[in-house]
Amino acid sequence: MARVKKGINAKKKHNKILKLAKGYYGSKHKIFSAANPAVMRALRSAQMGRKLRKREYRKLWIQRINAAARMNGMSYSRLMNGLKVAGVEINRKMLSEMAINDAKGFTQLCEVAKAALN
Repeated sequence: MARVKKGINAKKKHNKILKLAKGYYGSKHKIFSAANPAVMRALRSAQMGRKLRKREYRKLWIQRINAAARMNGMSYSRLMNGLKVAGVEINRKMLSEMAINDAKGFTQLCEVAKAALN
């Protein structure tokens, strides 16, 4: 049976990690044993960041909706409850866009919510 050497495959794996470590400081972008843990940590952090970004956007949308709702004499929670009772199904992202770009439309939604609560 012929001898199997794994040098080529190992080199491919190492080069893949070193390519991901491009731009790292010092030996972390040159030496595999230093680059590998740095890249693994960065990939783990990137995954967490993608989850956190969704939370951050939702918080931002709620803050914008709350600010616009208070300008129309309502709180965020009363606005959302009123829209739910009225059967208006619009997500927070679109409400936030309306609050910024379409103040008249947002005011009409606030009136609908007020009417549904009374």
